[in-house]
Amino acid sequence: MPPNSRSRHIWRLRTRSVELGVRTVVMGILNVTPDSFSDGGRFFAQDKAADHALRMLDEGADLIDIGGESTRPGSTAISPPEEQARVLPVVRQVLAARSGAILSIDTYHAETARMAVEEGVEIVNDVSGHLWDPEMAATCSALGCGNVLMHTRGRPSEWRTQPRLAADEVLPLVLRGLRARADAALAAGIARETIVLDPGFGFGKIMDENLPLLASFAELCSLGFPLLAGLSRKSFLARLRERTHPSLVIPQRSTLAADAEESASLPVAQIGSEIGPDLATSAANMAALLAGAHILRVHEVGPARQVAGIADRLLAAANSSHS
Repeated sequence: MPPNSRSRHIWRLRTRSVELGVRTVVMGILNVTPDSFSDGGRFFAQDKAADHALRMLDEGADLIDIGGESTRPGSTAISPPEEQARVLPVVRQVLAARSGAILSIDTYHAETARMAVEEGVEIVNDVSGHLWDPEMAATCSALGCGNVLMHTRGRPSEWRTQPRLAADEVLPLVLRGLRARADAALAAGIARETIVLDPGFGFGKIMDENLPLLASFAELCSLGFPLLAGLSRKSFLARLRERTHPSLVIPQRSTLAADAEESASLPVAQIGSEIGPDLATSAANMAALLAGAHILRVHEVGPARQVAGIADRLLAAANSSHS
């Protein structure tokens, strides 16, 4: 594959298929939680959540990823019934208002995944890559849904105390982990064309440990699956902005605890608005797209759609020059 090109795939979902590689797919994030680090509580009420989902679709989101449990560092797991009580009414309300919408459920609980797909959700996005619920792989195989398998190093309760990774350890760790999760999914009967892989920026990778992963994103293409980049509002990007623009003051926390927070996000107000509401995310998204990412998972759809439009034109030009 030539430099700055992107592989093409047909991603098979529950009832339809999505072409990947020609035009970037933008996945809007909807956290129906009281405690997500970036936007916890803003869309916890059902009507507010549904309205925000519809707004993101109107802004150009191709699909909406709905989650009911925070995975910020140190977060407390909730029960599947509580998760279902948060997300299922929102799924129903969004699909009642926009029957053609493509929805994803962000969960690692097999029962939540099953119930959401039965309500009309097309994709199961599991941050654990089917590791945290032994029933998830078989459930997704039976459902015939689209799948996003993420690489996660440890659980949120462990992120603050995990040993640090050397720069040259990060990419091999993620490559091995994603390959293992994809192989396990295939062995469980999940169809290859339903699988997208996500390297899991921030999920057990602390602050600058994410930099070699982003810098080497193109190496993930060797896995042979479509790739999702979830870089939106990650704290390691805010830390980089602080170093580059010292005038942008970001509240500091104690060293290890502060570094562990990167798996979640900093609110846009803390990232700074002097040079754009979320410029760091846009820059990182462009880097990932030019390295081969097919899907962007974002909080702000409008800026992501603009970045994707430029990247798509650049990638098309690169393909034409090598044809």
